[in-house]
Amino acid sequence: MIIVHGTFPVRAEVRDDALELMRQMAVASREEDGCISYEFYVGLTDPNTLLLFQEWESVDALQGHFETDHMEDFLRVLPDVLDGEVATRRYEVKVSNDIMEAPEFEHEPVTRFEEREKIIH
Repeated sequence: MIIVHGTFPVRAEVRDDALELMRQMAVASREEDGCISYEFYVGLTDPNTLLLFQEWESVDALQGHFETDHMEDFLRVLPDVLDGEVATRRYEVKVSNDIMEAPEFEHEPVTRFEEREKIIH
């Protein structure tokens, strides 16, 4: 599986346009063969930074995504809404057939809550 994470800084005055552009891209991309998930999120610390997380079954599926008409349309309009550089990272997740056993260890009881005197400032 391939995971792609991206950050898109968008200009505040065209944020609504950027959100619609991202929404259209996500809908179209989810219809592609090999797409597991494709979502944009709004950053909590900066609402003008949009985060992208995508999951693909394979590198070939991701490569096919780059060759779609909706990707071409997205890349043509994207510079109009950006306020800086897009940053992306790609991760490849491989499944191992080796099963590892968890080490055994002793448990100590955990106190969930201790009564303490309240301090009021």
